[in-house]
Amino acid sequence: MATGKKPSTTAVCEELAKPVLQELGLTLWDLRFEKEGSVWFLRYYIDKPGGVTIDDCEAFSRAVDKLLDQADPVEQSYTLEVSSPGVERELTRPWHFEQCLGKRVMVRLIRPVEGVRDFEGLLAAAAQDQLTLRLDDETEMCLARSEAAYIRLYDDFDYGGQE
Repeated sequence: MATGKKPSTTAVCEELAKPVLQELGLTLWDLRFEKEGSVWFLRYYIDKPGGVTIDDCEAFSRAVDKLLDQADPVEQSYTLEVSSPGVERELTRPWHFEQCLGKRVMVRLIRPVEGVRDFEGLLAAAAQDQLTLRLDDETEMCLARSEAAYIRLYDDFDYGGQE
């Protein structure tokens, strides 16, 4: 008899969502099962080329909700949320870093370096746990992903500003 570790809630919920994602032409950017206060949230962050719409979120939510109800993989009560990962999406999976090479990112370190925790730069390289940021034309910073509280795409869009 094989004994193995029980798959995590997110692993089971991700597997359940695969046929729905494929049918709707979506990609799962991230999936989180987290508690805020006394409420648990199952959060699917979906994406597709050109971005997702509210209709995409609704279609995915309705379809995956039925599958979750049938399989019942979550022991406690929870709130299902489906959204886009947004323009300042967090990079968490190895393929996120590969896809975002050459793009501007914001990194917040767990422990400051010379009193500074937040760094912005181009993601120059990503291999296993190591990242290289190009902070300017002459300065690169190498760090382990485990040193970062988060790594997000940096949105430098001009929203029209105040006159």
